[in-house]
Amino acid sequence: MDEHQTNTAVAMNQLQLASSSYLRSARHQPVNWHPWGEAAFAKAQAQNKPILLDIGAVWCHWCHVMDRESYEDVEIARIINDHFVAVKVDRDERPDVDSRYQAAVSAISGQGGWPLTAFLTPDGRPYFGGTYFPRDDRYGRPGFGRVLLTMSQVWQERRDEALESASSVMGAIEHNESFSSRGGDLNLALVDKIVASAVSQFDPQHGGFGSQPKFPHPAILDLLLQVGVNRGIEEATKAFIVTLEQMARGGVYDQLAGGFHRYSVDERWVVPHFEKMIYDNTELLRNYAHAYQSFVHQDFRSTAEEIIGWLDAVMTDRERGGFYASQDADINLEDDGDYFTWTLDEARAVLDPDELLVAAPYWDIGELGDMHHNPAKNVLHRKFTIEEVSEKTGKAVADVKWLLSSAHRKLLAARIDRSTPFIDQTLYTGWNAMGVTAYLEAARVLRLEDPKRFALMTLDRIIAEAWDGNSALRHVVAYGGGVGEGSQEDVPGTLDDYAMTVHACIDGWIASAQMRYYQAAVKLADAMIARFYDRTAGAFFDTAANGAVALGALTARRKPLQDSPTPAGNPTAASALLRLEELSGRQEYRDIAEDTLESFAGIVEHFGLYAGSYGLALERLLLDPTQVVVVGTGAEADQLEALATARFAVNKTVIRLSADTIAACALPDALAETLVQVPKPEGKLAWALVCRARTCTPPVWDAEGLLKAME
Repeated sequence: MDEHQTNTAVAMNQLQLASSSYLRSARHQPVNWHPWGEAAFAKAQAQNKPILLDIGAVWCHWCHVMDRESYEDVEIARIINDHFVAVKVDRDERPDVDSRYQAAVSAISGQGGWPLTAFLTPDGRPYFGGTYFPRDDRYGRPGFGRVLLTMSQVWQERRDEALESASSVMGAIEHNESFSSRGGDLNLALVDKIVASAVSQFDPQHGGFGSQPKFPHPAILDLLLQVGVNRGIEEATKAFIVTLEQMARGGVYDQLAGGFHRYSVDERWVVPHFEKMIYDNTELLRNYAHAYQSFVHQDFRSTAEEIIGWLDAVMTDRERGGFYASQDADINLEDDGDYFTWTLDEARAVLDPDELLVAAPYWDIGELGDMHHNPAKNVLHRKFTIEEVSEKTGKAVADVKWLLSSAHRKLLAARIDRSTPFIDQTLYTGWNAMGVTAYLEAARVLRLEDPKRFALMTLDRIIAEAWDGNSALRHVVAYGGGVGEGSQEDVPGTLDDYAMTVHACIDGWIASAQMRYYQAAVKLADAMIARFYDRTAGAFFDTAANGAVALGALTARRKPLQDSPTPAGNPTAASALLRLEELSGRQEYRDIAEDTLESFAGIVEHFGLYAGSYGLALERLLLDPTQVVVVGTGAEADQLEALATARFAVNKTVIRLSADTIAACALPDALAETLVQVPKPEGKLAWALVCRARTCTPPVWDAEGLLKAME
């Protein structure tokens, strides 16, 4: 069949062997899609055709809209196949490709996002781009057919302009992605500037930052907590608490099943974009666990437990370990969050009159709802407190609680019977490592065993399936559904994958005292330095210079600083090395971490909300590390560990060990050298040591003694 022949009888394009769920979803389209790779670029250069690049994700609503409107349209497909080499990329599978072309399209159009639609020279340099284009002229946007023909004509007839534009855009990418400045000093005043920037954007009424849309920003929230509780900055503490309270009350939080949607389109957190991402939920789980750790408010604990409950039920491989990537917002394109929303009639059909009497005001279920596509649809959010509902309905608080609990069970059961939005079961290495860290932190703070067990099983799977045991870590642990598994070239791990997995391995050692996790952390950290660290100019690149030919915009080297939305690679790597230096005593780790943070000191304050992970790393560098070592088993040791864990501090590590482990010196080098100097107290089954700068206080075995030592 000729490659330009386009009709509905075409069985599959070149995505038929793709492993990615997003790419597989396009394999029946009449567009002759190619996966990202040398073959597509070679073909474009041999035929002297520009490349049409589509970057999207399986959870992206407007990506599916553009698929149906344009890429499944026979006439549009004919234009594409005649004039372009078409390349489709999954932004979750190839964050390195996405980050560079997002920068390119932002330089061209002033905005980015998904779907990302870019027109490239045959060697991959962008000369025009945008996001969603409608099939026909509307929304004030030119129709996609007209855009395609115009961009083809530009390449054929005004090539000099296209090449000039491409050179300019590539220059912008290289400038934007390699920013660094050593002009600033590393001090706590720099952290305070980042915090002040965030606080200046805080919405005291609704929580969050700025107006609309609103994103959670988990890293900056942890930084606000860090400086709030440890340095007494009340504005930071208030911003942290109010934001967590308001998000948990809003529609951005799934009031029935738990877990957070990706962001809110309004400033009140009521109407979300309904897709749910694993990385948002693992990082927000840490926020709520840290909040409970610091303030012991039951609402924070409940939210954390509900996030875990949703992840356990929907987003995890319970048998083998692993956190799934995402859950879609919708069932189909006519749907806009209908799985998650309710009309009053739908609620009335499920609940009895007394249940509806309290559920309707509590979750704001009315005749007029919140959704533009269907004004009868309500996004459940907590408009009133239980006490206010009691006052409105005349029912006792205890009765309101009982009726709400019953209504909650019935609504959730009815929702489960609806068609469930697609879940991408791909296990991405970095995101799974974030899940391991979040579960282990929550398990310790909330005193839960099952999340700890599942986290360690997941970490074992990462180590077994994504790592070669030496220096190579893959970006994907396993693809979802087994379709196409093993048919596609392995995607190499990025800086994020390595840095987050180092953290997860350290957390695995802290949780289990199994030295194999610590040893894996050291090996991976050394590999991260060898592959990504720029020993000439400082800081880490996001991809390894492995000798392979870099395609397209991947020629631009990038040193990630900005949280967007996951923690940025450079401060995450710096934090991991600082944690390892405390345990290993290897000065090189601290030197590289400090050098990395210095590389951005002159510019980072301008990133405000998006520099939370940098601020946390800098706090870790500048504050004396505190290790609280709890030795022993049983209830007394449990009590000491709980006391030591209370109140979040980024520079505090609580380590639980047995006396036998210490006696056998089955410990990281620096910790072993420190602990061997401390005599075991006679007649005590459990005791604690507080260590700073490789020096420990004498053993203590009661709450008063531990609190005094920690001061």
